[in-house]
Amino acid sequence: MSIPTLRTLLAALAIASAGAPAHAGDNDYAAMLGYLASSRIDGNAMRGTSGASAVNMSAGDLNQQANLRAFASGGAVSIQSRQLQQNNYTDSPYAASASIGGAAYVDGRGLASINQASGSSNTQLNVVAAALATQGIRETTDGTLSAAVSASAGEQHSGNTPAANGGSRSVAVESSAMQGFQGVMQLNQAAGSGNVTSNQLLLAVPSTPR
Repeated sequence: MSIPTLRTLLAALAIASAGAPAHAGDNDYAAMLGYLASSRIDGNAMRGTSGASAVNMSAGDLNQQANLRAFASGGAVSIQSRQLQQNNYTDSPYAASASIGGAAYVDGRGLASINQASGSSNTQLNVVAAALATQGIRETTDGTLSAAVSASAGEQHSGNTPAANGGSRSVAVESSAMQGFQGVMQLNQAAGSGNVTSNQLLLAVPSTPR
């Protein structure tokens, strides 16, 4: 085969290859890979934990999470959380999931606070405010024991977040997790975009008379 003929054949093959239609399944699969968000607590994570523990876990963009605690003896307790974002651009995931499984937190005890999010522009907050009243005082007023959550839906600007076409959203705590846990468990789970969740625990504990 002469060199001119070989060059003509190679050029024809290149044109045919460039003009071949791509498989739609390949494009769909590649697009879907860019929009998956999954967060999971599994195995023996925090199994047998004791005392105070806090976990923030997120998959996605621009998620805001906080675990706040304040304790006082004979005084006022106040917690304020201000989380604000705006004018940001994010994409909603095609599929988002947040789950807890395995033996996570099994036989744990104490105070556990968990924020778990998959998606975009989610805000989660756990608050514990506790005051030990002075001797002889059995109650504290709302003015001295309070938790203010400013990261509410009204102040959460999720920016330009288009809705995903189809897809799935799921949150789960499997039956094998958290068995035998004793104490206080605060859990926020969110899958999607623009969700705002919070847990607030306020305690007034009278001191033991001497």
